[in-house]
Amino acid sequence: MNIHNSRMRAELPASQDTIVVFLIGMRVNRWWKIHKWLPAARAMPRMLKELRANPELGFLGAEEGFGRTTLMVQYWRSKDDLYRYARDRNSAHLPAWRDFNRKVGTNGDVGVWHESYEVQRSSIHSMYVNMPAFGLGGVTDLIDTKPHPLTEKPE
Repeated sequence: MNIHNSRMRAELPASQDTIVVFLIGMRVNRWWKIHKWLPAARAMPRMLKELRANPELGFLGAEEGFGRTTLMVQYWRSKDDLYRYARDRNSAHLPAWRDFNRKVGTNGDVGVWHESYEVQRSSIHSMYVNMPAFGLGGVTDLIDTKPHPLTEKPE
């Protein structure tokens, strides 16, 4: 992984005024019911493989963290792309969602959640120091910035 030893920021391509940040995850509420939560856990890798193989779907990339409640931050070109994928009968998502509802539904064994935010170019603030391309900076252009006027002296 290439570490950028400077202060960097993410910048959307000129052709893009917004980006969608999609947070998604699951929470295992009853660890002993592995037959309930394991299928939900196995569904996401299939979706990610499909999305990465088909860039025209609008998925730009993701970062993830694991624990009792998992968290994945996904970046999408547009909310229309995200919604179109979620509703596509031929995608890996819809069958997995139907399977979850049929086998788990609202019984409390495992929880799933998501939130999405459409972010305007003018509302984006990002900063990466001594980091590889990560998060928003991993799916957009990384721009080297000048030293921060309040905290750093120019060389």
